[in-house]
Amino acid sequence: MGSLQEMQKILRKKDDRIKELERLLRVKDDELMELRTKLDKFQSVLPTQPMAISGAARKRLRAQGISAEPQASRTVQEITKQQFKKYVKSRSAKECIKMAILDNDFMKNLELSQIQEIVEIMYPVEHPKDSCIIKEGDVGSLVYVIEEGKVEVTKEGKFLCTMGRSKVFGELAILYNCTRTATVKAITHTKLWAIDRPCFQAIMMKTGLIRQAEYVELLKNVPTFKDLPEEALNKIADILEEAYYDEGECIISQGARGDTFYIINKGKCNVTQRGSGHGDSKFTKTLNRGDFFGERALHGEDHIEPLKSEDIRQASVIASDKGGVSCLLIDRESFLQVASTVDGLSAKGDADRDNIRNAVDSEFADIKVSDLKIVATLGVGGFGRVELVNIRGDNVRTFALKQLKKKHIVETRQQEHIMSEKRIMSEARCDFIVRCYRTFKDSKYLYMLLEVCLGGELWTILRDRGSFDDNTTRFYTACCLEALSYLHSKGIVYRDLKPENILLDNRGYAKLVDFGFAKKIGFGRKTWTFCGTPEYVAPEIILNKGHDLSADYWSLGILMYELLTGSPPFSGADPMKTYNLILKGMDMVEFPRKMTRNAINMIKRLCKDNPTERLGYQKNGIKDIQKHKWFEGFNWDGLRKKTVTPPIIPSVRSPTDTANFDDYPEDDEPPPPDDHTGWDREF
Repeated sequence: MGSLQEMQKILRKKDDRIKELERLLRVKDDELMELRTKLDKFQSVLPTQPMAISGAARKRLRAQGISAEPQASRTVQEITKQQFKKYVKSRSAKECIKMAILDNDFMKNLELSQIQEIVEIMYPVEHPKDSCIIKEGDVGSLVYVIEEGKVEVTKEGKFLCTMGRSKVFGELAILYNCTRTATVKAITHTKLWAIDRPCFQAIMMKTGLIRQAEYVELLKNVPTFKDLPEEALNKIADILEEAYYDEGECIISQGARGDTFYIINKGKCNVTQRGSGHGDSKFTKTLNRGDFFGERALHGEDHIEPLKSEDIRQASVIASDKGGVSCLLIDRESFLQVASTVDGLSAKGDADRDNIRNAVDSEFADIKVSDLKIVATLGVGGFGRVELVNIRGDNVRTFALKQLKKKHIVETRQQEHIMSEKRIMSEARCDFIVRCYRTFKDSKYLYMLLEVCLGGELWTILRDRGSFDDNTTRFYTACCLEALSYLHSKGIVYRDLKPENILLDNRGYAKLVDFGFAKKIGFGRKTWTFCGTPEYVAPEIILNKGHDLSADYWSLGILMYELLTGSPPFSGADPMKTYNLILKGMDMVEFPRKMTRNAINMIKRLCKDNPTERLGYQKNGIKDIQKHKWFEGFNWDGLRKKTVTPPIIPSVRSPTDTANFDDYPEDDEPPPPDDHTGWDREF
């Protein structure tokens, strides 16, 4: 009997010890969370340098492109009318959500108005102790904020951390349709707030579209701008800066020189003027929202004749609203850059409308899929395979046949992107873009018969060589720039520039391939769908601000960096970490010493956080890139005429030689199910 009591006593001691250890573990977890928060804050102000390990690891696998569901084209009126249900919250809950967002590396970059709307429409979710909130590998669309309780995060069964009040998790799911990268389990009863991807993206889109529409309406009231085409007004609206002035603050002073134009966006101002005798200033009028001043400064002369009347302010303007005044500003240089492109915008649009081509080359009009014979496999991807084929009876020529599973396209909701790829590639006629000769379809697959480039992927060559020198990088960058110049002249944004999508032809010239993310958006307009490859996407795509042709210039700068170093400048352990590094900007990147000063300068100018400041998007467009010092002495005419000797000339012994491609296993997957929904009727 005594031994039983002793055993019970020992067990009670062990239970107490376990409870004490669990308490200490919770304390240590809290300390670890605090240290991680401090570490994140330190890292946010320290320069980031790509780690050799992460770069090398990335190069073992091809970078995969990512795309959200295409955003439906909607008018500003439709967006404005969209209402979201607001959920009642205590002041404490609102503060908790706001604090969590502002503490999150990604969401802290949102505008305060967007954060406020997210706070209002997040809805409550509760999970009991030991329940699974997020399961690794599942598809997710919700982001959560913890108000009460604690959660445990694990990856592949390994403990990562615990999180408590005012922490955000699951934020990758509000960017695009993806699988969860970790499991999150409630270790106490947990009260959460959640918002889904469609709702979050609608808020982001609404903010940008409404602001642009408001700015354009204000610009139309100004004589200088009222006759400009919509595309030009949109572009000017993009470069307007907003400035705030307190009551009594002087915005411009009579007699001062200035080159900035102002539109009042909020509040009112008093205008005062002194007579020629320089006496006291007299009130002349009040300016309200929509009124403007400083218009003559936009047309002023250069500093060669600094005393021109256009440069001298004729009156003083003083903020006179108790709530302060908000003005929209544009300076002379920015205005002239945009104005110089106005004629070009109209000309490009007209030329594009006149150049719609027949999608099918007459030579291939009667060919059927059954006429094609597979020789070898050139590539394998999520949507299907790319095969080297020849036409039966023709052993001299070979082609690439891209085979896409219709079921996979429908499941990932990429129908619109695939149809766009078909249209753009079928119409493209550029020596630096892979030709699409013909498309086919059956009940299971879509097919694209493409020009074959047997020199292989630039990615494979970069992987094997490690990095390229300046001359080699310059040549491939120039080839890509020629392709982008052609696409942009037709209002097409490419959105997936990377070594994996650049092929070499038999002579060693580079060509762009894979137009799954390309889209015709026109000029001065934006698109909103998140798509691209994580290491290459521009900040405005991550923040869902709407993006345009300038997103390709960002990617061009990233491509330059990767070709020169062997790995991209922004590369995290997972996509979300990569995006957070991108949002810190190129100024936080430490460039290798071996990189030349001109190369660094060009990369930094291509990768400006503000899209309107990027090289290529300025007054002279792509010519500004071509005339940059890094390209000094480059033979652009020789490149276009194909008289320049490429830095790498691939060995291609015959039309069926696939030695420059990796080996792929035979396709042993069962055929996908049929799809008869008819979405591909025009493919």
